[in-house]
Amino acid sequence: MKQGFSSTRALVLALGYFFLYAPIVVLVAYSFNASKFSTVWTGFSVRWYGALLHDQVLIAAAWLSLRIAFYTACAAVVVGTWVGFVLARFGRFRGFAVFAGMAIAPLVIPEVIQGIALLLLFIALQHLIGWPRGRGPVTIWIGHVMLSLSYVAIVVRSRVNELDRSLEEAAMDLGAKPLKVFFVITLPLLAQALLSGWLLTFTLSFDDFIASAFLSGPGSSTLPLVVFARVRGGLNPEMNALATVLITLATTGVVGFNVFASARARKRARDRSLAQAGA
Repeated sequence: MKQGFSSTRALVLALGYFFLYAPIVVLVAYSFNASKFSTVWTGFSVRWYGALLHDQVLIAAAWLSLRIAFYTACAAVVVGTWVGFVLARFGRFRGFAVFAGMAIAPLVIPEVIQGIALLLLFIALQHLIGWPRGRGPVTIWIGHVMLSLSYVAIVVRSRVNELDRSLEEAAMDLGAKPLKVFFVITLPLLAQALLSGWLLTFTLSFDDFIASAFLSGPGSSTLPLVVFARVRGGLNPEMNALATVLITLATTGVVGFNVFASARARKRARDRSLAQAGA
């Protein structure tokens, strides 16, 4: 009976992995297809990777997406860290419920509603003060920061709640000011959470389509917008090559981050063991 249950569970797990990863494997395989028709295999070729390198529209869109994602991740980490720290350490001050609700709202409000609201806001500001002059990278960046800082706030808040406050209290007992304690003691302890938040918001911004569609203007199409416009006309082997490149980069980044996090965890465990042995 138990063995039959285990076999069923293994079968369900295998089917689940097949459903998730089989399309990716097929996509990667067909990125090396010599034919210009994505569904007809005519032979092995890397011609579409060469075409990808010479596609100036895709390269410009990818570079724009990378820049916006980088600045979005940096801004979201700065603002989100402050928000998460306030939520975790400042207690239930007057207006706490409103502040917490505003910090978490982007997670529960549909992105299409947020995109429309931001578009209307920027149009109203343009009429009132003349800024922004149309939509472009700046408006996309502002929208992405608003959408993603909540993720950083949640990650930082959970990490701050787990911190041992005795280190900070010991530093203040020795005469350190609260601001110095935050930058010298607290911030390094939050480094892994900040890196996780940065990578998460970078990915969300680079991959965002809905908000970018509302907030972009002529000459400011991000990579998801260009890809969507291309695939609307039918499957394109060049898009398979682009997807394979992105999958490879994402996989490399995830594996590298996991290796880095595991090495830090082992180092902390080793240092803790040495400290306990010395005591």
